[in-house]
Amino acid sequence: MKRKNILFIMADQMAAPMLPFYGPSPIKLPNLSRLSEQGVVFDAAYCNSPLCAPSRFTLVSGQLPSKIGAYDNAADFPADIPTYAHYLRRLGYRTALSGKMHFCGPDQLHGYEERLTSDIYPADYGWAVNWDEPDVRPSWYHNMSSVLQAGPCVRTNQLDFDEEVVFKAQQYLFDHIREDGDQPFCLTVSMTHPHDPYTIPKAFWDLYDEADIPLPTTPDQHSLDPHSQRLLKVYDLWDKPLPVDKIRDARRAYFGACSYIDANVGKLLQTLDDCGLTDDTIIVFSGDHGDMLGEKGLWYKMHWFEMAARVPLLISAPGQFNAGRVGAAVSTADLLPTFVELAGGSLEPDLPLDGRSLVPHLRGQGGHDEVFGEYMAEGTVSPLMMIRRGAFKFIYSETDPCLLFDVDNDPREEEELSQSPQHRQLFDDFLAEARARWNIPAIHREVLESQRRRRFVAEALTIGKLKSWDHQPLVDASQQYMRNHIDLDDLERKARYPQPCQNQ
Repeated sequence: MKRKNILFIMADQMAAPMLPFYGPSPIKLPNLSRLSEQGVVFDAAYCNSPLCAPSRFTLVSGQLPSKIGAYDNAADFPADIPTYAHYLRRLGYRTALSGKMHFCGPDQLHGYEERLTSDIYPADYGWAVNWDEPDVRPSWYHNMSSVLQAGPCVRTNQLDFDEEVVFKAQQYLFDHIREDGDQPFCLTVSMTHPHDPYTIPKAFWDLYDEADIPLPTTPDQHSLDPHSQRLLKVYDLWDKPLPVDKIRDARRAYFGACSYIDANVGKLLQTLDDCGLTDDTIIVFSGDHGDMLGEKGLWYKMHWFEMAARVPLLISAPGQFNAGRVGAAVSTADLLPTFVELAGGSLEPDLPLDGRSLVPHLRGQGGHDEVFGEYMAEGTVSPLMMIRRGAFKFIYSETDPCLLFDVDNDPREEEELSQSPQHRQLFDDFLAEARARWNIPAIHREVLESQRRRRFVAEALTIGKLKSWDHQPLVDASQQYMRNHIDLDDLERKARYPQPCQNQ
């Protein structure tokens, strides 16, 4: 049986609760909505850490952040940690990455044979968090300029990146279909939108009217939990009210950026069609975390609330899995074992893994309903963990009060249940489970040691000759287009798809 290709498309900071295939929404996503109708949609998919690098390291490895040192956006990702790219490569797949994965450290491939672009974020340790000085706000931390400067644009850094990401991905698909042999591919296409800054070209801005943009619920800052209050100070919003028109502009630009992602998904789907690859390709769409977008007065991510922690996840393989929806809680750590099973392989029994295959869910046979999450980066002073199971979400800290929500019946998380008498036993059970699962003093010690090492190394590497770890995608121009060592007729014939008949 011919093995299926895998096209894995990622968006950055795309909040699942806002999307039209999860509920009423003004956001226009025609391509993703169509894909959701023919695929399996996961209604309660989560990241395992609501920040770019830790989430992505867990996504590609299937291991939770504390197991692999994925503490923050400057965490080293060791080269000896197996990823889905290593697994699929061993199974005979071509593995390529076009776009962002925020790998930090000297290995910028982690099993991918090729990276078609550089990364949009730095590969060094410069963004290491400092728990030794919890009250000092580093200059590179987020601030509110993304909101205060929100509006339409002609061009941005993010647009430059995503245009290249999609172009190179399409070119990869064209090259694949023009090559001999039937080796399957796993192509990961990872865009940076709708991540802030909240700005997007006028064509996407104009898809929405001001009246289409619902405003967030904004409680008094002093009523928020301690972690939320620290986050407000991290991105410099404490005691500084935002203009309502800029909140609306930021959300409008974000909606437009979601539509921009959808347009790029449409380009990729059209390329699959044009190349005759649609029937042989499993399409997976997901993200690394969400965005609070002003809900609860918070922005960006870095918390376990639904807007920041829930991600879109849909898998489309018509003819292989029936369209449907899965209500069980799953996470992006589950993608590695899922990809391996879809590729016809098996997991190495002696290698650690936290994720569990989603294939039983895809087959309509049920499966696990449980997510564990870990956050140890900006805004924390000690680890902030999460358990999502059944209807409930438990947020665990030994420094801050623990939080409990009934997400099924209270999706906006407006009623915190830790003090509820009828939930006392449930709360106590969650707390006992969390304390048995996580050795917080040991993890805290490991995080501090890692932060100190990385700050020391990062400072040393700024002195003297700079040797960048950022990925440099090299192109051999001597093998491109028309060159005199290649017969012109032969080149033109091989580069054309479909190829013309030989006798014409």
